[in-house]
Amino acid sequence: MKGDEGTSSANEAVKKKFNRICVFCGSRAGYKSSFSDAALQLGKELVMFKVNRKIDLVYGGGSVGLMGLVSKTVYEGGCHVLGIIPRALLPHEISGKTYGELKIVADMHQRKSEMEKHADAFIALPGGYGTMEEFLEMITWAQLGIHEKPVGLLNVDGYYDGLLALFDKGVEEGFIADSARHIMALADTAEELMKKMEEYAPIHERVAPRQSWEVDQLLESTTQVGESLTS
Repeated sequence: MKGDEGTSSANEAVKKKFNRICVFCGSRAGYKSSFSDAALQLGKELVMFKVNRKIDLVYGGGSVGLMGLVSKTVYEGGCHVLGIIPRALLPHEISGKTYGELKIVADMHQRKSEMEKHADAFIALPGGYGTMEEFLEMITWAQLGIHEKPVGLLNVDGYYDGLLALFDKGVEEGFIADSARHIMALADTAEELMKKMEEYAPIHERVAPRQSWEVDQLLESTTQVGESLTS
């Protein structure tokens, strides 16, 4: 099952070009060194792509755990880093030096709205409830038609095998459409995932067109709230 999600026969001419990728990941490093290794490799992959496509980072704003590793790697590689963090999480997810630009927002809802607004695509590394919730919301938004941006899952050491099995159960029991089962790109390595996301072509049926969600107006309203808090 690994590595089969979101592939297509798209040719070079229709490959997507990303300027900014939002990375969801844990504020902890996890017990396995492979999780940290994957975060570092993803950061390096974004930096390597910078030569041709200038891929910058949007992330949760923390300086600890996998978040800290990714942001440090991308920033030191010469790419722009934008961290978005709710004020309440500042003492919990920031320790020591932060890298790049930090935007403080009101709450988790605004954090996700700002992430979606500033990113061209999304990648989830291993993480806890917050990472999974952010990842699931982005694929839900894709299914609903709120955005048309690729969403990738980096399944390091089979970390997300259980979640993928749950998706299969949803299809089996009639709660998830078979076409929506492949709503994400899936890979075991950062390099492979980036390639699949470039070639990703959605086959799922969107619930409603993006225009009907008035996404731009909603994002503008949440941005204004954040600006009033930081002013």
